[in-house]
Amino acid sequence: MLMLPFDTTPTPDSANEVSTSFLTILKDIGGRAIAIAIIVVVAFLIGLALRFVVRRVVHRIVDGAKSKANVEDTQALERSPLADMRLIQRTRTLGSILQNIINVAVVVVGLLMVMAVIAPDLIASLTLLTAALGAGLGFGAQNIVKDVLNGLFIVAEDQIGIGDVVDTGLASGVVEHVSVRVTQVRDVNGTLWYVRNGEMLRIGNMSQGWARAIIDLGVPVDADVPEVEAALLEAALGLSKDPKWRTRIIERPEVWGLESISGEALVIRVVLKTRANAKDDVARELRMRLKRAIEELGLTVPSLESVVPTGPEGARRVRGANPPTTKPNAVTGVPPVSRGIWRKKDTRPASKDTRPTPEDEA
Repeated sequence: MLMLPFDTTPTPDSANEVSTSFLTILKDIGGRAIAIAIIVVVAFLIGLALRFVVRRVVHRIVDGAKSKANVEDTQALERSPLADMRLIQRTRTLGSILQNIINVAVVVVGLLMVMAVIAPDLIASLTLLTAALGAGLGFGAQNIVKDVLNGLFIVAEDQIGIGDVVDTGLASGVVEHVSVRVTQVRDVNGTLWYVRNGEMLRIGNMSQGWARAIIDLGVPVDADVPEVEAALLEAALGLSKDPKWRTRIIERPEVWGLESISGEALVIRVVLKTRANAKDDVARELRMRLKRAIEELGLTVPSLESVVPTGPEGARRVRGANPPTTKPNAVTGVPPVSRGIWRKKDTRPASKDTRPTPEDEA
């Protein structure tokens, strides 16, 4: 039996179908590529516009605070009210965090839209994916959630701001950057510490409000304490009236008196309330003037140091030399003398003999 070879020559109809399907695929791929490119460009432009708005708002608030305080730079705001300085620091911190949130939100939304273009059916199954991610976050990413939530509360409550000098327990220094998860702190040695917000159980902010320079001055044991205290107070008052330093001092200097007595020296404490960022400079100048005042009295200085009361000592020193006003305590052991309306007043002259008479004993 004669077998004829199979004819594989494409017919015109099949060639047209292949070319049509190929063009359809190319058109589909091209359309999706164009849609993805449009999504990426639009997301980039939206993120750029939102960051521009945030920066614009931050600059307007900062410039408004500076113009209100009549200063040109932020450092000069130490002479202006505290609210202006805290407003600028908080605005810059919030601006930094908002820019981070915008970046993350734009990237996530853009990726989801790109996925919807590439695989439309994949978005329908995102419910299961979201549940899986939620379970993963609940069990494996608890620290991240804790860091983010704690970071939001730290910024919302104005606990720290960019430029503040803080003690987080883990690191101490100047805050250079605050994000929703990590805070960057630069210490005095120049080391940059990355502190997770969720690990900060306490924060000591040394840039809010005011600070107190506390100096313990030792004088010889045979010195006249009232005379020394008057000389020290006069020196501190001279510092507070100096035009160079008076803008950094908040309240009148105080001499808290004799703190301790030893066989070598009498320690007298002098305190001065200053602006938070001027404490160290004022303390150095105050030490020089106190030393000069003691030398003018012809005395030597056994010791001169700054102290930072902590714990119970610091708690008891909160009010300093201004204790709360209280009423005098009643004298106990003496019965009150009641005088009736019709009782005659005793007009007998007082006797020098204070011993009780038999009538009084009865």
